[in-house]
Amino acid sequence: MYAVIKTGGKQYRVAAGEKIKVEQIAADVGQEIVIDQVLAVGNGAELKVGTPLVSGATVKATVVAHGRHDKVRIFKMRRRKHYQKRQGHRQNFTELQIASISA
Repeated sequence: MYAVIKTGGKQYRVAAGEKIKVEQIAADVGQEIVIDQVLAVGNGAELKVGTPLVSGATVKATVVAHGRHDKVRIFKMRRRKHYQKRQGHRQNFTELQIASISA
C-alpha cells in the first residue's frame, strides 16, 4: 500500500516503513505526526484519487531527525563587466519514518 502526500509545497510517494526527507516541520525528534493531506492512495491495482484530497485518509509518521542538506553554491557573473557574486544556501529538512497509511 502506498500514498501520495503533500507537505511543504511538494508531493511525495510514500509506503509504510520508508524514510523520507521533507521540508522542516516544527516537531520534536521522536514525536508522532499525522499527515492528512493525502492526494492518492493505492493498493496493488486499485488507486483512489482525491479531488483534491482523499477524504478520511491519513498517514502516520515519526520524526527521526532534523538536519541541513548539502550546500548549494550560487555563482553569478556578467562577462566583461567586472561583476561576480558568490552565494551559498543550506536548506533545513526533517527526516520522517512512515509508520502506517490508513484510507
